[in-house]
Amino acid sequence: MRHRGVTLADSHRCLRVLETSHPPTFYVPRSDARVELLSVSEGRRRSVCEWKGVATYWTLQGTAGHPPVPGAAWSYEEPRPGYEAIAGHIAFYPELVEGCTVDGEPVRAQAGGFYGGWITDEVTGPFKGEPGTLGW
Repeated sequence: MRHRGVTLADSHRCLRVLETSHPPTFYVPRSDARVELLSVSEGRRRSVCEWKGVATYWTLQGTAGHPPVPGAAWSYEEPRPGYEAIAGHIAFYPELVEGCTVDGEPVRAQAGGFYGGWITDEVTGPFKGEPGTLGW
């Protein structure tokens, strides 16, 4: 995963999480990500997943001539039972960074702006977030 020419994360140890009507979300171990480029987002909407718990949102710090990217990533600092494995991991919104790949294939972002799924040729929709999916 890259942004503004900087590698943000490179991992072969991501956790691929699937939810109903969503493409997979990849949670990167923090040890494989440039977490020093992130800070907890101030004023970012709070969200609660009924399965995973309360999400913490992260801002990607600005670089020379480029503004910060609020809410570029999220994590579950204290995930609910059954999702403990994602503690210590962080997920990135593919539409808010320069580029994400899975095994060399460029990722397409899940529609809707709220959802953070990573679409590759191996997965097919329709997916939540696309027109007509409100209320799924």
